[in-house]
Amino acid sequence: MGANAGDGSEAAFPELPPVRAKILIVDDDRRNLLAASEILADPALDLVLAASPEEALRRTLREDFALILLDVQMPRIDGYEVAAMIRSRSRSSRVPILFLTAHNKDDMHVFRGYSAGAVDYVFKPIQPLVLKSKVEVFVDLYRKTEEIKHKAAAEKRLLLENLRVRGEKLEAEQALRRREEHQAAVLRSLPIALYTAPLGEENRRLHFTNDSIERITGFSREAFATANLWESRLDPDDTDRVFAELRSVSEVGAVALEYRWRNADGADRHILDQVVVRRGEGDTAAELLGMWFDVTERKELELSLQHASKLEAVGRLTGGIAHDFNNMLSIVIGNLDLVKGSLQSDERVLRRLESAIEGAHRCAELTSRLLAFSRRSPLQPRALEFTSFMPGLVKLLERTLGERITISTDLAEELPDVCVDHAQFEAAIINLAVNARDAMPNGGRLDIRIQRRAPPEQDGREGTRFVEISIVDTGRGMSPAVLARVFEPFFTTKEVGKGTGLGLSMVYGFVQQSGGIITVDSSPGQGTRFVISLPALAKQGSASETVDQAARVETTGAVDGAGRAVLVVEDDADVRYTVTSTFESLAFKVLSAHDGSEAMRILEKEPNVALVFSDVNMPGAMTGIELGHTIRQKWPQIPILLASGYLQENQDTNGFELLQKPYRATDLIEMLGVLLNDPEQSSDGHDAD
Repeated sequence: MGANAGDGSEAAFPELPPVRAKILIVDDDRRNLLAASEILADPALDLVLAASPEEALRRTLREDFALILLDVQMPRIDGYEVAAMIRSRSRSSRVPILFLTAHNKDDMHVFRGYSAGAVDYVFKPIQPLVLKSKVEVFVDLYRKTEEIKHKAAAEKRLLLENLRVRGEKLEAEQALRRREEHQAAVLRSLPIALYTAPLGEENRRLHFTNDSIERITGFSREAFATANLWESRLDPDDTDRVFAELRSVSEVGAVALEYRWRNADGADRHILDQVVVRRGEGDTAAELLGMWFDVTERKELELSLQHASKLEAVGRLTGGIAHDFNNMLSIVIGNLDLVKGSLQSDERVLRRLESAIEGAHRCAELTSRLLAFSRRSPLQPRALEFTSFMPGLVKLLERTLGERITISTDLAEELPDVCVDHAQFEAAIINLAVNARDAMPNGGRLDIRIQRRAPPEQDGREGTRFVEISIVDTGRGMSPAVLARVFEPFFTTKEVGKGTGLGLSMVYGFVQQSGGIITVDSSPGQGTRFVISLPALAKQGSASETVDQAARVETTGAVDGAGRAVLVVEDDADVRYTVTSTFESLAFKVLSAHDGSEAMRILEKEPNVALVFSDVNMPGAMTGIELGHTIRQKWPQIPILLASGYLQENQDTNGFELLQKPYRATDLIEMLGVLLNDPEQSSDGHDAD
């Protein structure tokens, strides 16, 4: 034990270099100084000689000494006074003083020397052996004292270093513990579970090592250790593929399985199962180590991105063909209207023409729905009158929902109109109805009720009347969790490939854009009720006049051009010819241009134009909207009517009247009746230049 302790001490306190001792010799006689220095000469000693008391005092102020040899009899200040002053200073108060004297050997003087601070006397003449012996005693004492001080200081440094190391170790342990706790918390929150499984077992039993599996699946760790649980809830479509990959894991060493697995609550989750083989002695396969990842959200995001890409592709395809397709339909419908106007007497031919026109309009509606679905066209709101609009929509719903769904409608009397995009409104109702059908796989009832309502309390728009459209089904309803996310984009409870998760979010966006409010109320087994509240249009004289005028323009003769000039701006020659023919049939004088630049040149020569009718999208530097602004600045009295087969999202008609291609001749006539009979744009104003 002693040897070990000594070894440890030596390791802890490495051997220090020898301590050098410094001795101060004070004597006013330089011969005595020389004699003393020769006696005490030693390589391990530093001798400092002072020939006066003043020099001795200066030296003790600046240097530390192991011993002071002090002559008693000195001029000006004797040794006793010097000793007293040395003792009075803190730096030199403990330095041993050895008096050198040839006189004052009596007891009284010796006692005075001891009182002044001397520790011993050496009498002159100095005996070298006596002086060396006494000096060696004090030097040895000094060296041992200094060694003890050095060791104490080293021990203190070691103790402080030990405390610092222990503190750092404690901090490191605390940091490690916090990191482990953080990692454990992260692992608990992540959809990850670790397990082991026997190799080659026909009925796969998983022994999970953490409790995350219960949070992920709803089953405890113990439940997975029983036979058949894992396999019994594996999706049948994935079973053969997964077991084939498991059979190969011993050879390949690791496999990544991705499959669908039914949780305790009946919900299907997508699982990524990373399996590796643990090798035993002789590099033989011993068991399987696995990690379960719940990747359902990632799969849903991937599917959402796929749906969004498909939606974008539909939008680009539809947007690319919409302009040309609607232009062609405009030619068909325009010419059919012209033929219809010349065959008023043959009812059978008229019916065929009307059927052809209706078919062309259905083609246009199909394009419009695709554009609306893909959000490739801005809303085109106009007055919607429920009494005339709903019968056609109900027939479409009956064909869409099938015979197993009974549709009932209840329209209140004297419903006010609402201002909405007709195609988008129709798409919204169809979307809600299709969702209701999917919630009633065994059939059921869909009730559509439309009535007037006071403004909703949360809306705060005083004085605004609303029309409330409620759609109620008798389906299976929704849980509170699903209800909370029902309008969330890309959220769907339908199976893969049966829903995009965009339908209700599009309905919500359309209602918001239209200035309305949509709410939903549902509970499991109790069906679902959607309520759309839209602001009602105020009844105004101009609106009634427009309705009356629309009733008056059932024939092409309801508007008489009377030779007034109309400028038609259209880049498609066939469309331009059809529009020109329609205006000529109304007795207008028609001027035509293929782009905005040519139109401006014509207006410079012919300023007395009753109306400019321009396509929106044309080749060249000027669109129809830009042409309209230019005309409005130079000739503010000229009415402007725009037409478009495809109005892009970034295009705003800025207050110009717009006809959406393809349009009927009656639509054009109705718009002409409004524009040419506007008192602010009278014929008198047209003649002013």
